[in-house]
Amino acid sequence: MSSLTNHDVFQQRIDQFLEQKLASLTVNDNKLHEAMRYGLLIGGKRIRPYLAYITGEALGVDLKDIDGVAGSIECIHAYSLVHDDLPAMDDDDLRRGKPTCHKAFDEATAILAGDSLQTLAFDIIANHDFSETVKPKQITLIQQLITAAGYQGMCGGQALDLAATDKMITLEQLEVLHSLKTGALLEASVLMVAECSSKISPQEKQALKAYAQFIGLAYQVRDDIIDIISTQEQLGKPCGSDLALNKSTYPALLGLEGAQEKAENLFQQALQALASLPYNTQSLAEFATFIIKRSH
Repeated sequence: MSSLTNHDVFQQRIDQFLEQKLASLTVNDNKLHEAMRYGLLIGGKRIRPYLAYITGEALGVDLKDIDGVAGSIECIHAYSLVHDDLPAMDDDDLRRGKPTCHKAFDEATAILAGDSLQTLAFDIIANHDFSETVKPKQITLIQQLITAAGYQGMCGGQALDLAATDKMITLEQLEVLHSLKTGALLEASVLMVAECSSKISPQEKQALKAYAQFIGLAYQVRDDIIDIISTQEQLGKPCGSDLALNKSTYPALLGLEGAQEKAENLFQQALQALASLPYNTQSLAEFATFIIKRSH
């Protein structure tokens, strides 16, 4: 992660923000509160918040405004992982090298922790102390988060993923699946922050949207490659899990070399989208590079 400029700074910033949000909650049930903390603060690279912060930097958005966007998106991401790991979904025992939430607590508590983190995301975006220029856009931000997180986004993609288990689907179907399951939140990390900018044009929003879509797909292609070539120690969970679940992946459809070429093509298209923007997009370009070079 050292290749990402200011990653540690922004990781600490979002962790502190999320710590404060959890600490501000009235504790009615200690076990559930601890499970929420576990699911949200167990670790992780904070990729989506980082993307939000560097997008905001490029566009000159106030850091405090980005906090609200980044915090809400990370809560959605954390809840999705807690639920994805459940026996009814991917049935994973390890997450980031530690027991998954339902293993550390129990299944019922993990379900409730995920539910609570999801509602915390909307609590944050609805009640965050946004600047005066952003407050009139709060409803739009909520609508964007709903689209990214729900049936038309991440949840719909997860349903398609489950439906595709033990089936061979086409490359086009796989891209739709992952543009929803993985890409929607990454896209929201860019476009919700862009919504907070007072100077961006519709054409520039479209270029950022294209960038986000390309890196969203590239992220998943690289994930599929990593699942084959990495060790359990690198991943923090069993490697080859997609193969074991008999899921369609880019290497399965294209071969390993073909999947690597696909990731490279998406990377180049992302850079082309950035090239049309009149901002300093170096950090966004570095992020795209990180996406296709990472090993876990």
